[in-house]
This record gives sequence, structure tokens and C-alpha cells, in this order.
Amino acid sequence: MKTQQRFNILAIGQSGRLAYEAVLLAASLRATNPDFPGRLFIAEPQPGPLWKDDPRITNPDIRKTLTDLGAEILPFESMAFGDSYPYGNKIEALLALPDAPFLFLDTDTLITGPLDRVTFDFAHPSASMRREGTWPVIELYGPNHAQIWKSLYDRFALDFGSSLDLTQPDGYWQRYLYFNAGWFFYQSPHRFGERFLEYALSFRDNPTRELECQQLSPWLDQIALPLVIHSFGGGRPGPALAGLDGDVTCHWRSLPLLYARERDAVVELLEQISAPNAMKRILRDYEPFKKLIYQGKGAQVRALFDRANLPRREQMIRNTIKREGLWFR
Repeated sequence: MKTQQRFNILAIGQSGRLAYEAVLLAASLRATNPDFPGRLFIAEPQPGPLWKDDPRITNPDIRKTLTDLGAEILPFESMAFGDSYPYGNKIEALLALPDAPFLFLDTDTLITGPLDRVTFDFAHPSASMRREGTWPVIELYGPNHAQIWKSLYDRFALDFGSSLDLTQPDGYWQRYLYFNAGWFFYQSPHRFGERFLEYALSFRDNPTRELECQQLSPWLDQIALPLVIHSFGGGRPGPALAGLDGDVTCHWRSLPLLYARERDAVVELLEQISAPNAMKRILRDYEPFKKLIYQGKGAQVRALFDRANLPRREQMIRNTIKREGLWFR
């Protein structure tokens, strides 16, 4: 019998959309991995000077549902980001976790299959490759991809050359180590979080000359993440991790996109876990879930697309949905 790897899962929960997404994430873990040996932490930023409003999950029914589903709500303090860059929650929350192997998942993720299908090497971190060439944006007379990325590696005395995918052409964005921060893992959240915070703050507060014309928000976490992973001896995910963004997890990102492009099994799981009356009472309070799941508009979105022949770029999918008046976010 295969021994399951023991690790913790971390996601971010706070008032509003993320709270409802966290319920779906916890329910999907319970449905597909009832014997998961680790712990699910929903990290919750606490009120403080960096937040204009209380960021905590204020709905008591959501809090109870999360704990009933086996999640642990983990408070953490926002010392560097807060309202100015909410994506920084995933960086600061790492420091509040128990120091044991972890898998971070964006809250808009469903766990769709057994996690023991994935073999993690927690000593060598990696992250999601489900991304597009969103950053950097190359200016006509500005530095190129190689110059921008090399300036970041040079700041921390990291070996830039060994991070390159030499099967990709020089100047093409996929040659350079670039991840979606929708999932990543390592053996120590504290060491990873400390370095992630150091690199992100360095680029935010003292950008290299090559960064001066680049937009850092909302990309800051995805700019720093490759360097953190490379610094710990990690890199691009290999075949052992194929279940992530595959048949084990689905980072759906926006519910209309889920209905438009994800496989039938993902939609079936979503509708299965959201069907019980106790879930329905909570989830229908969030307008996109009410419209798309419970009023059938998700099926209308799905009918617009052929999953075997989707538009190449995500923006084309979004535009089609918006033209039909079915974009809810």
C-alpha cells in the first residue's frame, strides 16, 4: 500500500470573494481526499494599519462551514502589504504556518483527484506553469527579457544562466523562469516565506534600473517567485507533478472561465459539492455563484465553447462571455 506524503495545504481566506472560494476548496478536499493526512489552513489577515477595512471572514456561517469541513482558520499579521498589494497575503501567511512541508494553493482552486497521485520532492520547490507571457512588457527602446531578468538574479547573486530553458529561443518569454503563483511548495514555509518577502520588498522598494518602466502590480509575487524557487535549488515542474493543473487540481481563477474551458469532471465536482442545502445557503449569497451555479448560467457559458477547440488566448474567452452578458466576478 502506498504511503501518503504528509504535508500541509495553505490558502488565503478573507472577507468577500475569497471566503466563498475557500468553502469550495475545503469541500473539494473533503470530497476527493477524505483521508488526507495533513492539515488545511485558511490563513486570514488580521485588522491593522495596512488595511482600510477589517479583512477577516466576518460571516459566522462561513467560518463554521470551513471548520466543519476540516479547515483551520489561521490568523496572521500584515506587516508589509495589506490593501496596497493583497497578493502579498500569500507571502506573509507563510510565516504563520507550522514549519513543515507545505503546498500553497490559490483559493480559487478545486482539488479534483487524490493528492497521492502527485509525488512532491519538498526539498526542491516548484510552481505552476499554467501562465501566459504577462510580464515583462518589452518597450521599443527598453531592456529586453534577458536584461530585465538577469538584473533581478544579479541583485541576489543567483546564477541566471542555469535558470534558462535553452530549448526556447533567445528573447522568447518561455526561455525565462516564470510561474503562475497559483501553487507552489517547499519543505519549510518559514525559510521560503522569509526569502519571498525579502525579494519582493527589494523589487518594490528599490527596483533595479531595468524595472523602472515595468508594472510591478499585480505581478510582484510572480516576479519574485522564480528567484526564490531557483535560490532553493528548485525549478520547472517535472512529470511527477503533472497532476497539479491536471487531474488532481484545477486552478479555475474565475467561475465563468471554469465553465468555459475546464473538463467535464471539474464541472461535475463543482456542482456535486455545492448541491447540499447547507452549502447552497452559504454560496448563493455570493452573486457569481448564485447566477452561474444555482441559476444555470454556467451551463449557458459552457455551451458557447468547444473544449477541444478553445480560443488560444484567455482574453478572447473573456470577451466572448462578456458579449453574452454572462461575466460575473
